[in-house]
Amino acid sequence: MKWITRERPKTDRIACPWLIKRFIDFEAEIIFVPADQVLLEAERRKATSFDAPGATYTHRGNKCTFEVLIDEYTLGGDPALTRLAKIVHAADISDDLNTDPLGPGLLAIGIGGLYVESDDQRLLEKGEFVYDALYAWCQH
Repeated sequence: MKWITRERPKTDRIACPWLIKRFIDFEAEIIFVPADQVLLEAERRKATSFDAPGATYTHRGNKCTFEVLIDEYTLGGDPALTRLAKIVHAADISDDLNTDPLGPGLLAIGIGGLYVESDDQRLLEKGEFVYDALYAWCQH
């Protein structure tokens, strides 16, 4: 299945593809496009849109897209994912940055990643290690 979102991913747009590929759609193809093209390209490519205004999966209420996907796919029974969701939420929702001690660090990694990698697919590949590591930490 194809999944599409805004280009230049950092926090939620790295966390969501990680979640999708690990728990929802093991053969997911993640596509990054300019923000103003997400919905049009989703329709054209028959892709599921996420983390963009008007997307199928995006922020709802005070939840970031990562949390929305966990709810939609009933993944909340995994305590490590629930813990990771708190970290992602803190890093992604600016008003809640200090609600988790790991939030500022994850935000710094996300922003720093944008400075060191210009290719969004490579940025995603590198970012997936961060989420693998955080998930492993949350499991212990």
